[in-house]
Formats: sequence, C-alpha cells, structure tokens
Amino acid sequence: MSKRALITGITGQDGSYLAEHLLGQGYQVWGLIRGQANPRKSRVSRLVSDLSFVNGDLMDQASLVSAVDTVQPDEVYNLGAISFVPMSWQQAELVTEVNGMGVLRMLEAIRMVSGLNGSRSADGSQIRFYQASSSEMFGKVAETPQCETTIFRPRSPYGVAKIYGHFITRNYRESFGMYAVSGMLFNHESPRRGAEFVTRKISLAVARIKLGYQDKLSLGNLDAVRDWGFAGDYVRAMHLMLQQDEPGDYVIGTGQMHSVRDAVRIAFEHVGLDWQDYVSIDPSLVRPAEVEILCADADRARAKLGWEPSVDFPELMCMMVDSDLQQVSREREFGDLMANSW
Repeated sequence: MSKRALITGITGQDGSYLAEHLLGQGYQVWGLIRGQANPRKSRVSRLVSDLSFVNGDLMDQASLVSAVDTVQPDEVYNLGAISFVPMSWQQAELVTEVNGMGVLRMLEAIRMVSGLNGSRSADGSQIRFYQASSSEMFGKVAETPQCETTIFRPRSPYGVAKIYGHFITRNYRESFGMYAVSGMLFNHESPRRGAEFVTRKISLAVARIKLGYQDKLSLGNLDAVRDWGFAGDYVRAMHLMLQQDEPGDYVIGTGQMHSVRDAVRIAFEHVGLDWQDYVSIDPSLVRPAEVEILCADADRARAKLGWEPSVDFPELMCMMVDSDLQQVSREREFGDLMANSW
C-alpha cells in the first residue's frame, strides 16, 4: 500500500513543491485547507486530480483531530504558518497562535489519534511528524555559520513563535516517544514565492521594468545577508528527515551567503539593465530589529540524509526573473484581450 501524507499549508510555496515530490514518490497526498475558497488553491490546481483535501484549521484543535483521524496519515508535514516575517510585528498575537500554538495543536491531534483513542491499528505503526522550523530562530546570530547546536536569539515575534514550535516538537518526541522532527530551513525561494517576499519582489519588479510597466523598485536594507536556496530542493530534505530510523532535527541551507544587493544586481543584469538606475531605498521597509547575517552549516544533513542542493543562487534569481517575465507578459496579453472584447 502506498503511504499517506497530510500537508498543512499545501497551497503555499513549500506545500505545492512537497505535494509534487511526494506524488512522484507514489504517496497518497492530502492537503489541510480552511474551507473550499482558499485563494491560493490555484498553486496546486494542476495537481488537484491527484490530491485529496480535508478541512481543518491550525487554530481549531477539534478540526485537527478530525482531519488526522479521517486521513490516517503515515506522515504529517506541518508547513502551515504565517510566513511573512514583517507581519509579525503588526499581528504578533495571531502569528504566535498559528506559528506556535498551531504546532502544539497538531502534535496533540496526532497524539490523540495515534495513541489514545484507538483509531489506529495496534501494530506499532506511528504517524511521523515534520515541523517547519526557521533560520529566523537564530536571529542575532551567536556564530556563523549556524548549525543544529547554535543558540537561538530571535529578532522578531515570528522567530519567537517558531522557537516555541521547535521546542514543543522536541518535547513531544522526548515525552511521548513520537517520531517528530524539525527542519531548520534557511531562506528558500522559487517562482511560486509570494510577491511580498524580497526575492520575488525583486524578480517581479525587474520583469515589469524590463517590459515597461514599472519605473522604480523600492527596497529596505540592501546589506542584509541571507543563505538563499531553491524551495524545490528543500522539500526533498523534509521528506528525507522522515525516512530515517531515528528522529532528529536538521539545518538545511546552501552554506553560501548573498546580500539583497547581490540579488538585485543578478536580477537586473539578467535582463541587461543596471540596477542602480532603478532601485531606491525606503527606510520604512527596514525591519524594527534586523537579522543581518544568516548562513547554514548543513553538514549533518549532508552526512546523514545525503542531501545536497541542486540550484545555486544566481540560477535561482534568473529562474524567478524568467518566470515573472512570462507571467507579466501573459497578464498584459489577457488585459489587452479583455479590453478589446468590449
């Protein structure tokens, strides 16, 4: 029988790539969604015929118990979160409820379904749980690069909430013997990234500027440094973590650092433009407490999981620009078509 996986956040960037990967591995894949009118369901529209969906909400314990009991998954990937870090200063309580307490609720649902109410067969099988932790937990870093033992110094409500999710996952592993792991993933991008994230903001603006639909791009801190990789690579690591004999936490990243300025330069050069002619600095876009440098030491994942990234940063930025050039062109053609139809 094929394995069953339940993915929260299936309509997000990571969820869509993970669903594709698991379907390719022969899994039955279920997505947790809050009602049928999810505005981002289009991200997985091409997969809908191969997916199943179940209703649930990370802020509603009973709905999660029902979802897990209905799906009877072998693996649960908790990718559902409010993932835009700047939002966490404006809605700190909501971000904490979803990104922190939501993890606890899902762990409780798994514990209840698999251990207490007898709805799973008593054959020793166990639901394996993956928690999407974050490099933002490292914050004002104590050392560079960051590995599994680097101490956490979060610089945002988002980072603080993710630390709670990380530690409650470890606690359920140690307290109840659950197979529960956390992936401390560093920044990972793709053409499916939301337009509010800086790499996608850059690639989309470059496409619009190149095609004559935008004049300028406003950014905050160009000197912020990140370890950026391709989301499609990182979901492979998530899957590998749940295939090991023993559960453990892993840092996932490329080990290569690039600044926002590097991202801008690569993207504009890809379309033959000089970024300095188009980019302006907007102080209002600078975070209240900035995370200056993030860089992953993923040696443990390489050694134990056999994981390696396949796309480097320049390739990633060019991939995103090319995708947005196509998207902007399609949108313009559709707009012209609609205008001519009247």
